[in-house]
Amino acid sequence: MKYIKIILLTSLIASSYVFAQEEVETPPPTNLDKLLELVKEGKTKEQSANRKREAEFKASRDKQDQILKAEQRELARQERIADQLEEEFKKNQEKLRIAEEAYLKQLGSLNELFGHMQSISTDSRVTFESSLTAAEFGKDREEFLKDLTRKMGESTQLPTISEIERVWYEIMREMKATGEVSRFSATVINVDGTQTECDVVRVGVYNAVCGNKYLEYVPSKGQYQFLARQPAGRYTSSASRLSGADSSNGYVSFSVDPSGPSGGALLANLVQNPSLWERIQQGGIIGYIILAIGGITLIYAIYKYTMLWVMSRQVHAQLGSDTPSDSNPLGRVLKVGKSHMKDEIDRLELKLAESIMGERPAIERGISFVKIVSVVAPLAGLLGTVTGMIITFQQITLFGTGDPKIMAGGISQALVTTVLGLVVAIPTTLAHSFLQSSARSVVDVLEEQATGIVAEKAK
Repeated sequence: MKYIKIILLTSLIASSYVFAQEEVETPPPTNLDKLLELVKEGKTKEQSANRKREAEFKASRDKQDQILKAEQRELARQERIADQLEEEFKKNQEKLRIAEEAYLKQLGSLNELFGHMQSISTDSRVTFESSLTAAEFGKDREEFLKDLTRKMGESTQLPTISEIERVWYEIMREMKATGEVSRFSATVINVDGTQTECDVVRVGVYNAVCGNKYLEYVPSKGQYQFLARQPAGRYTSSASRLSGADSSNGYVSFSVDPSGPSGGALLANLVQNPSLWERIQQGGIIGYIILAIGGITLIYAIYKYTMLWVMSRQVHAQLGSDTPSDSNPLGRVLKVGKSHMKDEIDRLELKLAESIMGERPAIERGISFVKIVSVVAPLAGLLGTVTGMIITFQQITLFGTGDPKIMAGGISQALVTTVLGLVVAIPTTLAHSFLQSSARSVVDVLEEQATGIVAEKAK
């Protein structure tokens, strides 16, 4: 028991020593009396610190309590203000309801009229924004209708008589413009983005032209713009006639397009139609090969036909001459017959046949090439058709059938190559027929004269 007391005492001394050391550096106790004094002194200091902290906590608590009470008083004040505002809102709402009822009662049947006017103003503004007349009449009418619609939508002001009359005027002016041809100067946007002054001719609300080019109206810019791609020449020529006409010319023909709600739908489709060269390009490499072979064949056919025509003229000229000439096939055959006239008839006949057979290759040379091309061209077109369909089916496999444009390339190649093959085959077949008949006529003359020589020898 004695030892336990000593251990507890030692622990107490150590803790007291540590606490005391936090404040000031004191020498360690040397006996129990000094130790007891040190413990009493530490306890006194600890009680003093606790009282100080307790006083600070009470002061802070009183301060927070004062702040809380101030906030509660402010909350009560704001609640009273909110109640007053809510009560005032209800009174104003009741006043507004009574005022609206009185307003509607005073309007009477005019309320429906102004509703229709607001709707008409909105629809007219939308129409004017995309109309071809907007570049000529300007955007003032659109701004006016926009402000009028907003004013009537607020239900605080009624349109004036002048505003109603202007709405009527703008609608009537647009109606009048749909049936007239107008000429005016305007700034037109070129395809490259630059601008130029142009003498514009507007035909109703359907088409506008400048020179030999059609225009389109760009609502976002409020200006005309040249079509990025013009239609075929027969349409642009009519635009040129219209641009160059005046009152003294009377009537001129013009390709106007009144289709659709504002016109131009048919013209837009015509612009999208591919040209002849674009259709040829759709045929791909096979189409180019077909056209190249066809062009070479037709050039050679013309050359060969010219040679046969010259040869036929020479042969017919030889028929009227008594002196055989080496410059034409008939002259050479007659010369052979004349040199073997004294031989036996069988030998003479063989020599003449040999001479004609020697002339035939030169006469018929190249005609078989034209015939081969006339047969191969449709087959090449069929090859392009098969290739195009293979491409189409591959695209269907990859992308499905949702977008027809994806399949357009393969289908175009499939159809265009067939057309190109027929385009080459038809004239080459006719050329082969002409060449064959021309060569045959020359050979017939040779055979006829050779037969005549043999008959003369038989006499």
